[in-house]
Amino acid sequence: MNSIMFSIMIMMIMIITGLFSIAAKRNHILAVLLSLEMMILAMFTLLVYLMNYLSMDFMFIMTFLTLAVCEGSLGLSILVSIVRKYGDDNFQNLNLI
Repeated sequence: MNSIMFSIMIMMIMIITGLFSIAAKRNHILAVLLSLEMMILAMFTLLVYLMNYLSMDFMFIMTFLTLAVCEGSLGLSILVSIVRKYGDDNFQNLNLI
């Protein structure tokens, strides 16, 4: 097995692990955000391999990375505002409706 296929398999395992982590720790916002970031980094690496393999332009990757950074900063700002208001990041203690 060559190294690119091994790397792709590792990235797919990271995405699946991120999904399981979100399902297991869905009560804490910080754990969910970290799992999302792990999945986004794995998808970013897969996109780099795909674009390099297909000899395509990397503009889509830069757009994806920009949106991932916006998602991370928005998630952290929501986390900070929830922790300031309620004292912790536990979903069970929050009444958001």
